[in-house]
Amino acid sequence: MTSAQYNLKVQKVVAAISIVLFLVKIGAWYVTGSVAILTDALESIVNVIAGLIGVYSLYVSAKPKDIDHPYGHGKVEFISAAIEGTLIFVAGIFIIYEAVNNLLHPQSIHQLDWGIILVAVTAIVNYIVGSVCIKTGKKNNSLALIASGNHLRSDTYTTAGIVVGLIVLYFTNIAWIDSAVAILFSLVILFTGYKIIRSSVAGIMDEADDQLLKELVVTLNNNRTVNWIDLHNLRIIKYGPTLHMDCHLTVPWYFNVNEAHKEVDTLSELVRNKYGETVELFVHSDACMDFSCAICSKFECTVRRYPFREKIEWTMENISSNKKHTTNT
Repeated sequence: MTSAQYNLKVQKVVAAISIVLFLVKIGAWYVTGSVAILTDALESIVNVIAGLIGVYSLYVSAKPKDIDHPYGHGKVEFISAAIEGTLIFVAGIFIIYEAVNNLLHPQSIHQLDWGIILVAVTAIVNYIVGSVCIKTGKKNNSLALIASGNHLRSDTYTTAGIVVGLIVLYFTNIAWIDSAVAILFSLVILFTGYKIIRSSVAGIMDEADDQLLKELVVTLNNNRTVNWIDLHNLRIIKYGPTLHMDCHLTVPWYFNVNEAHKEVDTLSELVRNKYGETVELFVHSDACMDFSCAICSKFECTVRRYPFREKIEWTMENISSNKKHTTNT
């Protein structure tokens, strides 16, 4: 089973659980008559819709490449995440509206103890499922699963806030507490929605992933060989779970094709060991120039023309540049 197929399987389970939890919350509202619980139940409708959207996006993302989509269908995950983030943001606004309305017009509540138990169970399940989604999404580079996981966790925080409010209400009969707590945790939902939208837009616009580049730079610096004289023009594009990377690798000018290709293979294997088989790496090999001698640590080179001066430490900035490095960079 490929990572894309596994992502789809996980998302199907998430969608099914979301439907069950929504029904449980509706049952809790029916038993108690609590507007706060109704608000939480209505927010769970977003979970259901988002879960189904996630299933569809991962289904499309898992399709193999074709003539019309030579880089695959992974970009659909960014669209899915954008829709889900928007739904989360709208849900946060709606919860604030309902909480304020309940604050101004409090409703009588019945069988609050049962309502607290049922809603608390849904919060625990949501948190567990959300954590699994995030862990799987990070492992398989799936923004759709990460978005679903963040959504479920944000729902957990909202539900937890409502449970706290209901517990305090149960013991104190202070009616405005549950609405106040719901408003507070709705702000968490709004922030989560914003972060998901921001991430999806970054993916659609092929924005550089600073965290990914930082990790890659550390790996390259720790494993570079004397034949890797320079590395530049590195670019990374995300297509859902697939990472497309390309760069220019400078090797000694006297290497034949097989020798240069061996260095490319070593670099490719290093990157794939770090990020898995979902990486597509395209490396262009460059021949070193006279100015490369100053940064080349291949001291046994018999055709060196200039002395070694200093080793250039690779950074996010200089490996992303399209210029070859010299001692003046």
